Formats: sequence, structure tokens, C-alpha cells
Amino acid sequence: MDRRFFLGAAAGALSAPAWGQALPRFDLLLKNGRVIDARNGVDAVRDVAIREGRIAAVGAGLAPADAIKTIDVKGMIVTPGLIDLHVHVYTGTGERGSYAGDLSVAPDGFTFRNGVTTVVDAGCSGWRNFEDFKDRIIDRSKTRVLAMLNIVGAGMRGGRYEQNLFDMEGAKTAAMAKRWPGVVVGIKTAHFGGPEWTSVDQAVIAGSQAGIPVMVDFGADRPERPLYDLLTKKLRPGDIYTHMYSGLRREQDPVTMGPSRAMIEGRERGIWFDTGTGGGSFKWSLAVPMVKQGFKPDSISTDLHVDSMNSATKDILNVASKMMAIGLTLPEAVADMTWHPAREIKQDGLGHLSVGAIADLAVLSLQKGRFGFTDMVNTRVDGTQKLVAEMTIKDGRIVYDLNGLEALAWDAPPGDARLDGRWTTFARPTSEAH
Repeated sequence: MDRRFFLGAAAGALSAPAWGQALPRFDLLLKNGRVIDARNGVDAVRDVAIREGRIAAVGAGLAPADAIKTIDVKGMIVTPGLIDLHVHVYTGTGERGSYAGDLSVAPDGFTFRNGVTTVVDAGCSGWRNFEDFKDRIIDRSKTRVLAMLNIVGAGMRGGRYEQNLFDMEGAKTAAMAKRWPGVVVGIKTAHFGGPEWTSVDQAVIAGSQAGIPVMVDFGADRPERPLYDLLTKKLRPGDIYTHMYSGLRREQDPVTMGPSRAMIEGRERGIWFDTGTGGGSFKWSLAVPMVKQGFKPDSISTDLHVDSMNSATKDILNVASKMMAIGLTLPEAVADMTWHPAREIKQDGLGHLSVGAIADLAVLSLQKGRFGFTDMVNTRVDGTQKLVAEMTIKDGRIVYDLNGLEALAWDAPPGDARLDGRWTTFARPTSEAH
């Protein structure tokens, strides 16, 4: 299909600049959207301009004549690109029945269509196989893939590996993390079933030596290592407790039905709490009363894998919509998918729309109707609104467009395709595309 170029706002066409003339100062302009940017305290109708992969301006009344391409997103929500803090994407290793293999999903198939531009793989690889993961997945993905190293050197290769106390080495894990700063953004301990504190203690050693947070999936509920001690003694402020509404490890007070003393005091110490809903880590019987009592998540994530994507979790916008159905506001949900996870993994360059920031954006619509949201035990909460991704922009280029917002009518006057590469990956390749 011959790709054509169009200048101007949604209302009509303008002629392209002749070659040799100066180009407009913006590559792409999104007009009239409700911009929600938690870091900068913005929740208002604004225009967002992009140039050379960066945010160039955010304000009211930016002129379409200043942009190569203008798209009217009136009635839609414009946010920073979404960050899914907890996914499993180490595919292609041939490992059967493990998250370092066929239980993981290919990131590009499940990100852009949900407004997600960045994912954090939560411990599929350890220090022994991280560089294989980097070669196979991180370096080959259009999605920005970051990683938390598993404290188990072999990563999530299944039970006999993940329970191996002798492969939990904080110093070696930290050394690998320091070899790849900005790519390895955390340490993960998960699925451990024994009574020992080894996995947590070694993870904290690794996190401390590398200067990055630890995320804990606390595994089996063992009286020898209670949740209270984990959250008030073992973890550091800034570490992350995922699966916060699972009910599998005494997160809920049996009397008040709100958060347990461990959760309350953990938050007071500065522990971050993450949804990580997964295939079996989220119950309405916890989430509803805990949110009602004010214990809301610090970040919304999916724990995406081949089971969770086909059950109650589905995708990050479904998780956000279900949390909104029980009390989160839209700005809170957006913050929990943008600036809050960026803050948790110390990636200050992501999750906001400051001028000069990486131009990762999501354009969302808020659909009205009757929607059902389920949990790990197949109980349902009904909601009246659901978030849907209309467009995703990564590094200043359109990478997903649900309803053709950027497209021209098939019979529109031809323009100049040579500029398309400045604002979309859908353009027919040309020698002039950047």
C-alpha cells in the first residue's frame, strides 16, 4: 500500500513544505487531549508537541502550522507511555513449563496495543543467563524491556532451580546488575517455599551493592519467615512488595478486613506496594475492603504471562479499569502506570511529559457501559467504564493506532511520503526517513 503524507490538523489538508525550505519546528502535535502527567501535576486539556523523539512543548493553543503532522485527540486522554512493572518476557529458551521459557510472552505482541512502551521483566533471568535474555529479547524488541535479576543465578527455570539455596548469591547478582546499569533496574526474589530467609537476605545484599530496589513475590506462607518481619525488618525503604491483594501471605487483617499490621507498618517504612495481579494473585475479597479503607496500590502491574493474559488479568488497562471500578480515580490509575513505577525503579527519564523527556505517550479513551472484571477465584465486580488504548507513541513515533487517527482517507489528495518516517513506523521506508 502506498503511504502518503498529510500536513495539518484533522480538519483539512495543507501542502507539504518544498524541499530546501525549513521544516516546521514540531514533527507531531497532539491537539486538545486531556493530559494527565502525575510528575508535573498536570490534569487539563493541553496540546503535546514532539520533535526528534523528545517532548518539545506542552501547553494550550499550540499551532498546527508549527507541526509536520497534527492529530486532534479531543475527548481522549493523553498520558506518558505506560510502564508495566511486572511482566515475564524471557521467551525462546526452550525451557518447558517455566517463566524462563514457554510461560513468558513476546513483549511486542502485548505492549503497544495497550499503551505500554516500557516493561520490566520480573526475575525470569538471573546472573547466569541474563546476557542470553538480553541478546534474545531485550536487544531485539521494539518495546523498551528492562529487567529485575532473579536472586537465583539460573532464574525462573522451574522449581528445582528456584529452590536452590546454593544458587542465591547476592554479590554475583549485584556484579551483573552493575555491568548493565539502566537495563537491570532491580532484584527479584520469587516462589521460594522453604523456611529460610536466604532468598530475601541475598536479594537485599544484591540490591544494596548495586543501588537498586528489590521486588518480592514472597512464595509460600511460612511461620518461620512472617510477612511482618519481611516488611518491617528485612526489606529497605524503596523495596517493592508485589501481589499485594493476593491474600496468600496474610496481607489482610481478618478482623477489619483491611490491610494487616504488616502492610500498614511496611508502608510507613517506605515499602512500595504493587498489584502484580497475575493468574492467581488478586482477590476482590481483599482489594475491595482494602481500597475502601485507603490502602491503594503504589503501582499497577500485570504479572503478564501466558496464563494471566487469558484469565482475570488480561492486560494493564484491564487491571487499571478494575481498580477504578472499586475506588481509584482516573488520575490515580494513570499515575500508577506512569510516574509511580518509574519512580520505584529509579528511572527518572520515564513516566512523564516534561519538555526534553523521551516522547513515549499513550492516547486512551474511556469507554462507558457495563463491564465485568474478575479475580483469581472467578468472582466478579461490575464497572461502568473501561480504558482502551487508541494510540501509542514510542520515541516520538506512532507504533500503534487502533482506529486510524493518524491515517488519511484512502481517496485523500496525495502528499509527500518522504517525511512520514519522522512521526510513524507505519510509513513506507524511504531514503529520507529518519
